[in-house]
Amino acid sequence: MPRTDVEALLRNSSLRVTRQRVAILEVLSDHPHADTDSVIRRVRESAGDISHQAVYDVLRALTDAGLLRRIQPAGSVARYEVRVGDNHHHVVCRSCGTIADVDCAVGDTPCLTASDDHGFVIEQAEVTYWGTCPGCAAAAAS
Repeated sequence: MPRTDVEALLRNSSLRVTRQRVAILEVLSDHPHADTDSVIRRVRESAGDISHQAVYDVLRALTDAGLLRRIQPAGSVARYEVRVGDNHHHVVCRSCGTIADVDCAVGDTPCLTASDDHGFVIEQAEVTYWGTCPGCAAAAAS
């Protein structure tokens, strides 16, 4: 995502444009599903020194503003992505932890319709697919 788009995104969300916010959004645009340590390392490579606390604060602010989505598959640390505003899902490799986006199913989707909503107004369903990525599957086959 070009810097001017990132700056406009921040302004449109009523957030100040800061070096840290721009750097984190750029990193996550290039590296979806990154964990906090990866974000810190990559931001330091591109934007210089930034504290762990500053990264945590920016991730929280951007998530609260709806510019990031925080996901945490079972057994994994929190990860962040800039793909927000749609109801997509994820596939996770049980071997290496790689995560990829999966568009929401269309047509007959019984698993996304609650059999009993218990009076809730359901807005979203989260589905995580688990398996083995192509790289790990090929390594296991050799």
